[in-house]
Amino acid sequence: MPLNIKILENKLLSDHWFVLRKLVFSLQKKDGTAVQQMREVYDRGNGATILLYNSLKNTLVLIRQFRMPTYMNGNPTGMLLETCAGLLDDDSPEECIRREAVEETGYAVGKVEKLFSAYMSPGGVTEIVHFFAAEYDESSRDNEGGGIEDEDIEVVELTFGEALAMVRDGRIRDGKTIMLLQHAQLKGWLKA
Repeated sequence: MPLNIKILENKLLSDHWFVLRKLVFSLQKKDGTAVQQMREVYDRGNGATILLYNSLKNTLVLIRQFRMPTYMNGNPTGMLLETCAGLLDDDSPEECIRREAVEETGYAVGKVEKLFSAYMSPGGVTEIVHFFAAEYDESSRDNEGGGIEDEDIEVVELTFGEALAMVRDGRIRDGKTIMLLQHAQLKGWLKA
């Protein structure tokens, strides 16, 4: 059932890092009445993330890096443990995640599996994240990782059990990472 939406105002608020717009719109509800709403919408582009796992060793590779928004919202160090990820820019989701895996973790992945796509914060951000998984081993190691230019990324290898414990006790608080760990657990790729 398509909604009847009329954009009343579309104002650019910022385009310094990404694009922030103020949208005022009229939305016709199911009962036929209309409501007017205002939202600020942040368009940062779409992204991709990947869970790198080794089923023989029962391990996975995550990265740790500084995330200013988490620092501003109570994370005392600003450091976040998460799966490798990046913005698509002009690449396909698979091209993006292959590039990011080498840059951030140092692993050149072979076969990747596309799992699903999800809006991560649909109340205010346009971004769709494409989720992937791939096996890694030492033969796929291309470099030490750590990111490029202004990135300062630590590569972290954990057992699956350690990672799940870190979700439970709050040391892993990144949504995309938690989703991928739960997916791996549901699929039985690794042992808790």
